[in-house]
Amino acid sequence: MLCVRAFNFSEVFPIANAVHQINEEIRDKEVRLIGDQGEQLGIMSADEALKIAEEKELDLVKIAPGSNPPVCRIMDYGKYRFEQTKKEKEAKKNQRIVEVKEIRMSPGIDTNDFNTKLKNAQKFLADGDRVKVSVRFRGREMAHTDIGVTLLKDFAEQCAEIANMDKAPKLEGRNMSMFLSPKPTTPAKKPGKPKAPKAEPAEG
Repeated sequence: MLCVRAFNFSEVFPIANAVHQINEEIRDKEVRLIGDQGEQLGIMSADEALKIAEEKELDLVKIAPGSNPPVCRIMDYGKYRFEQTKKEKEAKKNQRIVEVKEIRMSPGIDTNDFNTKLKNAQKFLADGDRVKVSVRFRGREMAHTDIGVTLLKDFAEQCAEIANMDKAPKLEGRNMSMFLSPKPTTPAKKPGKPKAPKAEPAEG
C-alpha cells in the first residue's frame, strides 16, 4: 500500500505486485486518474474514470488505494499481468540458490580418498556452491589435532585457484572445519593487437 503525504503532479505511482481492483470493482466516490500515457487527468468520480477507460477500450486499475483520493490508472491490465508474470519467471530462472556442500574426512585419510574428495569439492566450487570441509577426530586422535590443520590447509591450497578460504580451520568439539567460497569469475581479457615490427633502416 502506498501512502502519499501530498500529491505532486510529477509523482510516479509504482504498481504493487498484488491483486488490484479493476473496472466495476472500483466503487470509490472520487479517484485521481492517470491516463494510459502517464498523463494526469485530475480528480473525478469512479464512474467517469471508468467511462474514459472504456472509450479507449482499456481497463481502469486502482494502483494506490491508500492515497486520498485513491489513484487509478488506465491500462491494458491483461497485458500488464502477462508481462509481470513473464518478468517473474525470468527472474526465478536467472536466480540461483547458493548451497553449502560438506566434505568430511578423517585424520588418517589415504591419498586416493583425499583426491576423490578434493575433486568433488572442486566440482561444487565450480558450480558456484560454498564448501564446508571437516575432519572428525575419534578417541585418541584428539591428541593430534595438528594433523587436521595440515589436512585442511593442504585441501585449501589445492583449491586456491578457484576458491577463497572464508573461515580458517577451527576446532569445535571433535570436528575441525573450514569454509571455502568460489572466487568471483572475471571476464577474460581480450588479447591485444600484435604490434607491427619496426622497420630496420636499409643499409647504404
